[in-house]
Amino acid sequence: MAERITSRTNALMVHIRKLGSSRAHRREAGEYLGDGVKLLDEAVRWGAPLTAVVHTADVPLPELGPAVRVAEVPVELMRSISPMETPQGVLFLARQPSQEPPERLSGCRYLALEGVQDPGNVGTILRTADAFGADGLFLLPGCADPFGPKAVRASMGAVFRLPVWSCSLPQLQQSAAQAGLPLLGAALRADTRDVRQADLAHGVALVGSEGRGLSEQALSACQYTVRIPMEGRCESLNAAAAAAVLLWEGYR
Repeated sequence: MAERITSRTNALMVHIRKLGSSRAHRREAGEYLGDGVKLLDEAVRWGAPLTAVVHTADVPLPELGPAVRVAEVPVELMRSISPMETPQGVLFLARQPSQEPPERLSGCRYLALEGVQDPGNVGTILRTADAFGADGLFLLPGCADPFGPKAVRASMGAVFRLPVWSCSLPQLQQSAAQAGLPLLGAALRADTRDVRQADLAHGVALVGSEGRGLSEQALSACQYTVRIPMEGRCESLNAAAAAAVLLWEGYR
């Protein structure tokens, strides 16, 4: 049976608030926070390592393992601990997977982000990478936490299925070189290829920040760059939209 918690100062409630607001606390605790019945169903379906579920009395729960702590809370308390403006009546905690890149890459198509600071964009890109069969997502410095609540929600369950690694640019270069995969960046340069003529089915595609694009260091590391053709009156695409085009072209 679920325990019932009514105090805002309860240790679990304090922990949940910190998980929702602090990347450092998530890293230290090795846990992250998700919200909503649909996302919880996805977490259970894909075997996410759940540690606790907190819900209001009116929200039905899926079948949970005996190791998962379950607590019922009043609606007012749920509002105070949820990081979302409109709580959906259930929050869950799960252990974070390692974000260390593997020793060797076994796939052939990856995406890397640099300086993408919007958590909604990071989650959306993760969802798109999962939909179009990418083998994993690399996050270079300056990116939002993929295990922050907004990114987890935007991923729509992809966070439970697709590996996400954090690394430096030199680490990415080394991993790609060992696997025989070229680095290609989304940019506009003299040597830039039309995305329709590039081989996006084999390599690591780099997408830069929403405002500045890829850094000079990242561009210098790329074997070549690609551009997405668009109407002349438009300067650029949102990072998530640009990533979607590159991922689709590789998938196609």
